[in-house]
Amino acid sequence: MKKWCSNNLLYIIGAAIGAVGGFMYWKFVGCSSGTCPITSKPLNSTLYGAMMGALLLSLFKKSEPVGRK
Repeated sequence: MKKWCSNNLLYIIGAAIGAVGGFMYWKFVGCSSGTCPITSKPLNSTLYGAMMGALLLSLFKKSEPVGRK
């Protein structure tokens, strides 16, 4: 478990930052009409933010050369 966490640390940090950002976006900007698919509910906005944060920070992860393990 410890090795998995250290290998995926950037994903975890990105998801945490994105989740906080998504929740803050819902809280302060949100959707007044309730028809917006992402920002109408705090759970949707938080999960979307977590996914985007993990994807964004995954760009900075170094990949191993092909054929090495």
